[in-house]
Amino acid sequence: MNDDTGSGDTSGEALAFGHWLFAQECVFERAVAVLDQLPGEGAPEVAFAGRSNVGKSSLVNALTGRNTLAKTSNTPGRTQQLIFFCLGERLRLVDMPGYGYAKVPKPVTEAWTQMLRTFLRGRVPLRRACVLVDSRHGVKESDLDIMKLLDKAGVAYQLVLTKADKVRPATLETVVEGCKAALVKRAAAFPDIHVTSAETGLGIAELRASLAALARENET
Repeated sequence: MNDDTGSGDTSGEALAFGHWLFAQECVFERAVAVLDQLPGEGAPEVAFAGRSNVGKSSLVNALTGRNTLAKTSNTPGRTQQLIFFCLGERLRLVDMPGYGYAKVPKPVTEAWTQMLRTFLRGRVPLRRACVLVDSRHGVKESDLDIMKLLDKAGVAYQLVLTKADKVRPATLETVVEGCKAALVKRAAAFPDIHVTSAETGLGIAELRASLAALARENET
């Protein structure tokens, strides 16, 4: 699994910088329900997208080492806003609404799809999107839909498998191969896949290093 736990520089220095950056103060900045509420351009942004209950909040909490930064909920589809966090004034983390939950009314889904499409196409500081996929289920149709949206918007993205501790190694290998197949010929996708567990810490350091590199690139 070593080749699939991340992308980019995972040297000791890169891991150390990632650890340092994600240990800096990370504060809630704002919740955005309509696009005219977006914060001004500043630090590079990383957006986290995924199906409802994929573990987005748990992953953000694990990355920042905080248990309550991003609130978790047992009610799928509850988050209907873009939630912005500022990390050490050098990186913004954006928690996007969960998708793929059948009980969310269709008009709400359509409205958010339109908003996200506009946000993705026009947000200059947005440098990367992490598309979270549950290791127990693999890529679903709704994941493919958000990947298509990101491809059309020209936003670079990478797949992040969550809850890897919940499946057997052989099953995880199969899911990783399925994810690789889903990325074939997708222009905006990184080929490597991050395999993570917010519970055990698997892959968290590598993902931090990958995302922290965006802050450094912005300053060179």
